[in-house]
Amino acid sequence: MSVRITLVAAARCSSLLAERFDDDRPLDQAGWQEVQFASHALVPLNTAELRYCSPTVRSRATAQALGFAPMAQPALRDCDMGRWRGFTFAEVTAREPAAVDAWLADPRSAPHGGEPLLAFIGRIGGWLDTRPVEDGGRIVAVAEPSVVRAALVYALNAPPSSYWNVDVRPLSTIILAGQAGRWNLRLETAA
Repeated sequence: MSVRITLVAAARCSSLLAERFDDDRPLDQAGWQEVQFASHALVPLNTAELRYCSPTVRSRATAQALGFAPMAQPALRDCDMGRWRGFTFAEVTAREPAAVDAWLADPRSAPHGGEPLLAFIGRIGGWLDTRPVEDGGRIVAVAEPSVVRAALVYALNAPPSSYWNVDVRPLSTIILAGQAGRWNLRLETAA
């Protein structure tokens, strides 16, 4: 028995350099345009038996624009960044360079007072592992790029440090197939 989960990264809510930790802003104009452009390829995913999304405004808006009618899943929320919430990486680095270095070097650290990277990856993995397994069942979930990155690291049982080496672009997708504790990354060709 296995399930197929397609994770879709939410459309953008700001330029890459203006992205803020734990940001919950709505889609910007570029994000809406990206959804319209990509919809022909992503709309077929709305035939999945179960459709979920992160509780963020941009994830819900992306999923709804694609016609998914998703259920918001609190477990798919972005990493809790504590006192860094709302700041850009550059702003935090300027204020707390040693704390940023510690956070990037140790997945168990949380100098921001929020959630350690290891706990975040574990939370997303816990969500994956508790999806209902129905042979041939299909699930789609729209979430923040960081959530998609964490899911990939968990599914591949990769070292937590590999999280920093995964680039997830808005509206990109990954497919994970399997069941609790046994996930495979599935890459498919465009038809």
